[in-house]
Amino acid sequence: MATIQTDTGMDPDRDRDTAPILGGDGGNRRREQVRNQFLATFVSTLGPLAFGMVLGYSSPALPDLQKETGAVHMDSYHGSWFGSLSAIGAMFGGPLGGWCIEALGRKTSLMTAVLPFTAGWLILAYAQNLAMLYVGRLLTGIAAGMTSLTVPVYVAEISSPRVRGLLGASFQLMVTIGILLVYVFGNFLHWRWLAIVCLVPAVILIIAMAFMPETPRWLLAKGRRPAAVTSLLWLRGPDVDVEDECADIESNLQQQETMSWREFTQPSLLKPFAIGMALMFFQQFSGINAVIFYSVSILEDAGVEGHTGAIIVGAVQVVATFVACLLMDKMGRRILLIVAGVGMAITSVTFGLYFQLEQNNNHNATLTAPTATPAPGPDLSWLSLTSMIVYIIAFSLGWGPIPWLMMSEIFPARARGTASGIATLFNWFGAFIVTKEFNDMVAAFTEQGAFWFFAGICVLGVLFVCFLVPETKNVSLEEIEAYFEGRGRAGSALQRSPFSAPPGEDT
Repeated sequence: MATIQTDTGMDPDRDRDTAPILGGDGGNRRREQVRNQFLATFVSTLGPLAFGMVLGYSSPALPDLQKETGAVHMDSYHGSWFGSLSAIGAMFGGPLGGWCIEALGRKTSLMTAVLPFTAGWLILAYAQNLAMLYVGRLLTGIAAGMTSLTVPVYVAEISSPRVRGLLGASFQLMVTIGILLVYVFGNFLHWRWLAIVCLVPAVILIIAMAFMPETPRWLLAKGRRPAAVTSLLWLRGPDVDVEDECADIESNLQQQETMSWREFTQPSLLKPFAIGMALMFFQQFSGINAVIFYSVSILEDAGVEGHTGAIIVGAVQVVATFVACLLMDKMGRRILLIVAGVGMAITSVTFGLYFQLEQNNNHNATLTAPTATPAPGPDLSWLSLTSMIVYIIAFSLGWGPIPWLMMSEIFPARARGTASGIATLFNWFGAFIVTKEFNDMVAAFTEQGAFWFFAGICVLGVLFVCFLVPETKNVSLEEIEAYFEGRGRAGSALQRSPFSAPPGEDT
């Protein structure tokens, strides 16, 4: 297995509340605290909570808008654009966020994202026509794109290696919680009041984030060492000697040249960039949007009412993503991606089998009774329901949270803003394409053909991870950069077989 080797000698199963650190004063052991890292992560992930509400808003709002009369009434055509415009906005928000995190800092960029959140939700709440509804969705989409880039980078740069997986995966957890909350509130709130409720996390975010620190890496990159030391002491605890960590970050920054587009042709950037883009591709084209598209009808076939079904789907995502957070630093990123990809491939095949059997049943019933009411075939709702639940659990364990986490880990500091912006744009473009063109895909290939296509994509994703994706758990961001640049012990692991671990590493 491609593994990044470290010199920490730390036991990955040790209690996370305090992590032993060797200080600079004769090797005295100091105690690192993670409480403030959890606090800063929780505050920053109010952004993904608001982003999840953007994703989920159209589901309860669209039926209400279709019942409206007058200038805000929506038919199915305008409704499809209402649902898709947030993805278009996010495509612009990603690169904008990439520029902001380099120019303004990670913290300030996240606070800046609150502005389009606020403007968008207020425009939606007070919309008087379709144009205002479209503008509101576009603005909230821009904010979602900025947030989807900024928060993973912020969390990765404030986290210790031992808890970075847990804290980084909380991004996707908060997204799923946001989706679930908007489903729940949408059950009894008018679409205008629902927009006001969706504004609340963004307002809390900008207030609470003012009290959180900027990331030490950005501060050191800007030559603000005293502020970086203060930030590290707040994050790691006052009893920790942070000079070694500062020195490691500074040494890494000194070895980097000014970012230019030609850097993307260099292996040290091209390799992590290609991995990040591929992970985003497999996330969006693995079929998750298709499964969500059919989820309500599948649950209705099983006797579950539509709104209740949406809440059930949201709850399954939250629980499975929470489990992924707990497993991220124990099992590692690779094994979760592989297990999740295998589960998604199998359930995509069974989804296709369900649609094929349904088609065969309908065809046989028509042949046997062409002039009478066809006799119902065997009830196959159990197959589609089981496939849906297992698929959503598998996606939430691996391909939901990990691409965003690894994007923030593997891109080098000099290109983190630019590369993350491109990857975020690509991710949202994929989401838009799959959502907008899925009906055409079904018309061309049938439902079963579409899901078997997604199964093939999942298999390719598993093979890609097996051969090309390194394990990054319990490794510092500086060691990950060294891995791709081939510097020192960490970099030498690149020359090894993806299925063999370096000496001293468990496979």
